Amino acid sequence: MTFALDADALNAFLQDDFWQVKDTLIIEEVTDEGVIVRLKPTEEHLRPGATVSGPTMFMLADCAVYFAILSRIGMKPLTVTTNASIDYMRKPAANADLLCHVRLLKIGRVLAVGDCLIYSDGKSEPVATARMTYSIPPE
Repeated sequence: MTFALDADALNAFLQDDFWQVKDTLIIEEVTDEGVIVRLKPTEEHLRPGATVSGPTMFMLADCAVYFAILSRIGMKPLTVTTNASIDYMRKPAANADLLCHVRLLKIGRVLAVGDCLIYSDGKSEPVATARMTYSIPPE
């Protein structure tokens, strides 16, 4: 499958334009389904008990779906979230990176929809699931 942007291009965009998370997120792979994004948590992402906080997992899901969409449609940075839902299913492993596996369900002319499963690195059971809808700007 041919992609509009590969992992290297998405990581370069992340480094140049997302100063808020550029040292935290890494696009590991662009896949046939979507992308895999790694979160390398720092102290600011942890809640008591040294586990990654819910808002941090939400940020991971939101950014990961955004990067998956851009991998298909190219550099349209004004693509924005229009709807989001997340379910936290179990506590993430302490002191572990998180991996967000995105599966794109629809890439339309004006809307894109993606599902995420978030895992603690090295674990087989997901810690959260999310669905995000994005508005794609007109040409």
